[in-house]
Amino acid sequence: MKKLCFLFLTLLQFSQLNAHDIPPNDRAYWLSQLNKVARPVFSNLADDKLKANMPVLTAEHPDDKDIRSKVAYLEAFGRTLSGIAPWLNLEGGSSAEQKLRNQYREWAVKAVGNAVNPKAKDYMQWQGAQPLVDGAFFALGLIRCPWLWQHLSVEVQQQTITALKITRTYTPNYNNWLLFSGVIEAFFCKYGVDYDAMRIDYGIRQFMGQWYVGDGVFSDGDDFRLDYYNSYVIQPFLTAMLEIINTKTQLYADHSARLSKITKRYAEIQELMINTDGSYPTTGRSIVYRGAAFQHLANMALKKQLPEKLAPSQVRAALTAVITKTLSAPQTFMPTGWLNMGLHGKQIGLADFYITTGSLYLCANIFLPLGLPSTDEFWSAPAKPWSAVKVWTGQEAIVDHALDMK
Repeated sequence: MKKLCFLFLTLLQFSQLNAHDIPPNDRAYWLSQLNKVARPVFSNLADDKLKANMPVLTAEHPDDKDIRSKVAYLEAFGRTLSGIAPWLNLEGGSSAEQKLRNQYREWAVKAVGNAVNPKAKDYMQWQGAQPLVDGAFFALGLIRCPWLWQHLSVEVQQQTITALKITRTYTPNYNNWLLFSGVIEAFFCKYGVDYDAMRIDYGIRQFMGQWYVGDGVFSDGDDFRLDYYNSYVIQPFLTAMLEIINTKTQLYADHSARLSKITKRYAEIQELMINTDGSYPTTGRSIVYRGAAFQHLANMALKKQLPEKLAPSQVRAALTAVITKTLSAPQTFMPTGWLNMGLHGKQIGLADFYITTGSLYLCANIFLPLGLPSTDEFWSAPAKPWSAVKVWTGQEAIVDHALDMK
């Protein structure tokens, strides 16, 4: 009877998904979707053909189409790398997974080499506003994948350092952009390069001291906006910066303890936002980043820092639903395999003025838990219904309460 009940719940939680098919092995399914998203970016950049082959589309009314088009390539690479980096860093797995990872590792080494080599056709633009943003995602990818940094030649490592130092010439905006500067310096700190401690300190102190608004959420600067930037940038970047700088100094120990409570609460909120069919509220800027809206929840699962009320296999089921909802709709991908603008298929009207084809690849960050081995509870435990499924099928559920930091 227990097995029958479990089978019913497992089928029920996916009953409203618009998926062509969901393999019984969630990890295999995630890998197939990661490969579908990342392959065009990594394979082309490894061959020094990204600029030649990636179609660069912009929003209907871009602020500067020429500039946006030039930086789209770094957007695509930096954002994709930041999402698949933990998986690249992992060892082991099935023979099929190891073969796929080895291919991506080979591509990654070549891709970095081309991105930072001034003589390569795919040498990226590192100067300016948007390059600061995506240089930071690139740096975050290298932070998340020590294997990649260690397997770059000394020459490419130095070219990477030189490229990232170029981003210092742009003064970040007074909002989440402070964290872009901060995470680049955190990368330098992690790998023994001279770093600007003030750029790390400023972002940490502004968010932890001035911009926390309560119940697990930060404002993005002085004004609060109901969007997903706590997940796209703020909480994952703050976590990375504090983890790295705390290896050098204990000045931020109190901030880390406080942030731990905040990140756990926001993980609870994120899980509650995933509907029974994998959809979620389409509120705020950058909604075409698709599954990156749940980078924070995915990152907390990767780091094994989920709050007690969220079982890892429950989070896996919820994120699988999001992946399916956001990547399985018709016209999500161009016939050539590149992502189209939209959230559920092709919906260019959802793209903000700064969006390009490259911007869309932040969605790779929903795949962060692939950095956990298949034997980890996240993957090995039977799928459990997430909160929305429990509530809207009449099952017992736990009442939600706000976080009181007083």
